[in-house]
Amino acid sequence: MTVSTEAAKTLNNLIETCIDGQNGFKTAADALQSTELANELRNYSEQRRQFAVRLQDLVGVSDEKPATHGSASAALHRGWMNLRTAIGSNDRHAILAECERGEDSAVEAYRDAISDDSLPPVARELVQSQFGAVKSTHDRIKALRDSSQSA
Repeated sequence: MTVSTEAAKTLNNLIETCIDGQNGFKTAADALQSTELANELRNYSEQRRQFAVRLQDLVGVSDEKPATHGSASAALHRGWMNLRTAIGSNDRHAILAECERGEDSAVEAYRDAISDDSLPPVARELVQSQFGAVKSTHDRIKALRDSSQSA
């Protein structure tokens, strides 16, 4: 399977998004230390690492170069950077709200990728599969955030 330059750009955007999520979830988990929530966030961090590796493998089979770092895109980067402020307050609700903001960006990035007609079928299938997991994680983080507000 070959990946066009346009498809590689789309996949590299998702790789950056996954790396941002991996780092963001790890940062949040480290702030929450050894709680059950921290373990769940570590699992999401590992999930995003695995997603990035699978996407990198797809890009790597062509002559295109896979992304290896998180994004510098303003919205996504800012969302995960705001997590540091929330951590400073040690407020579980604020930390989860920032995780949800990062996940909002991830959901949007995956939706954009799915609509990219340049993706070959194998890549599209992987992206759609990962999107299901990303959407599920988003919904779980939102539910946790909502329940922490009333706690």
